[in-house]
Amino acid sequence: MPSRNNVHITHISEKIRELHGSLIDIVTLMNRPQRDEALVREAGIALDRALFPLLVGIERRGPIGIVELAAGVGRDYTTVSRQVAKLESLGLAERRQSPADRRVNEVVVTAKGKAMTDKIDIARERIALGVFANWEPAEIDDLVRLMGKFADALANEAGSLAAE
Repeated sequence: MPSRNNVHITHISEKIRELHGSLIDIVTLMNRPQRDEALVREAGIALDRALFPLLVGIERRGPIGIVELAAGVGRDYTTVSRQVAKLESLGLAERRQSPADRRVNEVVVTAKGKAMTDKIDIARERIALGVFANWEPAEIDDLVRLMGKFADALANEAGSLAAE
């Protein structure tokens, strides 16, 4: 009789490829420039497509170091630094030295930038309501709970890999 642990591992192994395929589909869809353009249009704001994920990332995760921000969007540090300068010139973000480590430049969203991301959030919600129109509330609750659990597990794994 196989152990319960072996059955569990076999089940996970069978689902990894399917999960990975779904993640690739989601990342591909989320990275399409047309999605950002549609969201910017829906929000009724004027923002260059290249700056959009940076502004949202700064608002969600800030204060955030430029290097960490660049890693999060998969861009080169120097490119992101120039794009953050553009956000600064638009009054949407500002750089400062990290109080914890004065060698680190971090970026924060300004009140004007926060007002813009609030409009983006409202537009994202309108779009999501269409996506989830045929879902049961319990399904949405499960998705949110499990995605959070999955994100935490990935972050913990990434942290342990970085420590090696």
